[in-house]
Amino acid sequence: MAGIYLILLFVLVITFYPFWNIFVLSLNSASDTVRGGITFWPREFSLESYKQILQDREIINGLKVTFLRTIVGAPLTVLVISLLAYSLSKKELLGRRWIGLFFVFTMYFGGGLIPYYMILKSVHLIDTFSVYIIPNLMNVFFMIIVRTFMQDLPAEVEESAKLDGANDLQIYWRIVMPVSLPVLVTIGLFAAINQWNSWFDSYVFTYDPDLKTLQAVLVKILNQFQTKEFTNDSTAQLANSVKRIAVSSDTIRMAATMVATLPIIMVYPFLQRYFVKGMTLGAVKS
Repeated sequence: MAGIYLILLFVLVITFYPFWNIFVLSLNSASDTVRGGITFWPREFSLESYKQILQDREIINGLKVTFLRTIVGAPLTVLVISLLAYSLSKKELLGRRWIGLFFVFTMYFGGGLIPYYMILKSVHLIDTFSVYIIPNLMNVFFMIIVRTFMQDLPAEVEESAKLDGANDLQIYWRIVMPVSLPVLVTIGLFAAINQWNSWFDSYVFTYDPDLKTLQAVLVKILNQFQTKEFTNDSTAQLANSVKRIAVSSDTIRMAATMVATLPIIMVYPFLQRYFVKGMTLGAVKS
């Protein structure tokens, strides 16, 4: 038993410490950070990096876009996935097997980035906020988890509801949804994380600076501070201002990483009980 605890402690240290070190460096004075040797605590506490980050218009706008796409995209994803999963869980659905195979096929084969871009352009999603929402409404893996969970629900409950005059939509909303709450919260958390951490779609499919997400702005900052190639936008002004205040490229990068990471991490404690139960109940059974 002691050996198991030692292994778990070791895993905890090697996974948590890099994140903690980033947090410590973001709180340390820039002039002291260049000396190195900072491990568990800041030697010279300073919030200048966070002040500089939170005064940047591009970062604040990216935070708003990321927050908006998360609170809009995640619930809609759960709704679409649960509706499809509920339909495919019904044995009386005509062509249910072939419809399921059609969705599974998309998990293994894709058309590539260029055809995908052309499709988005043909439906006028390029450089719009909808490009963050509509293409991400379906996740086949999440759908399979929810469908497996719904297939195991007692059929007698739905039959009793139909005898009382309830239709399929009423059964779905009043009976299936409340019972499926653990697995739905689980996939909702996954969908929210995917939306929050996504940067590639913003990087490739949008050109308007006001549509850039926080993660895309963070990638831009990290690249600019690493290559020293600055432009004349607000991020460049942020980089150039490093010379005038008590921050450095390292502390700016660490602070930007924490600003992009902490909000989604704070969601976990509130959903942990649903997360563990949902993954167990929705697991694909052999």
